[in-house]
Amino acid sequence: MNDQERMTDFILAEKKMSANYDAFASECVNVQLRDEFLKIFNQGHQTQSELFKTAQSKGWYQVEAAPASKVSTAYQRFSNQKPQ
Repeated sequence: MNDQERMTDFILAEKKMSANYDAFASECVNVQLRDEFLKIFNQGHQTQSELFKTAQSKGWYQVEAAPASKVSTAYQRFSNQKPQ
């Protein structure tokens, strides 16, 4: 396994763990335990972001920029769904 494959594996693992912690927190009755899950969830997102930035800087994880028209359309579509 080379460095690029390892990085991809790390990113995918963080994504999966974040999904799990999100589910655990949303279904947790104990407030203190829920807060701990949310703390770990946020730490995982920070780690995932750092891994992504590193992979992107090495050219291993390229994201295609969306055209401005699609961004505007998505914004308009979802902006009216904000909680009031």
